[in-house]
Amino acid sequence: QVQLVQSGGGLVQAGGSLRLSCTASGRTFSSYTMGWFRQAPGKEREFVAGINWTGGRTYYADSVKGRFTISRDNAKNSVYLQMNALKPEDTAVYSCAASGAGWATALSGHGYDYWGQGTQVTVSS
Repeated sequence: QVQLVQSGGGLVQAGGSLRLSCTASGRTFSSYTMGWFRQAPGKEREFVAGINWTGGRTYYADSVKGRFTISRDNAKNSVYLQMNALKPEDTAVYSCAASGAGWATALSGHGYDYWGQGTQVTVSS
């Protein structure tokens, strides 16, 4: 069992930056692929970024590539999403998630068993 607690988020002007954090309980955090998802009102949930258990592999959706950076610190049981050059279309509820599935499955945005509570990110124009 893994519990994920998120922090960060809030309101920022377009072009600004925010950093989201997600801290896990449990001793097996390092074995999970971690991902960040977002969902805007009236839209489907989008898989934004993923990172494998070592941190050596990452994935980004085209919509955030070059602006967002996912990272993890297994010693702190934490995963982060650094968001730069934010745009109004980045406004959404962001959630971290943990996947015990393989990297290929996690890249598809599936196989995520544990979820954070979600945090609102609002980018004003």
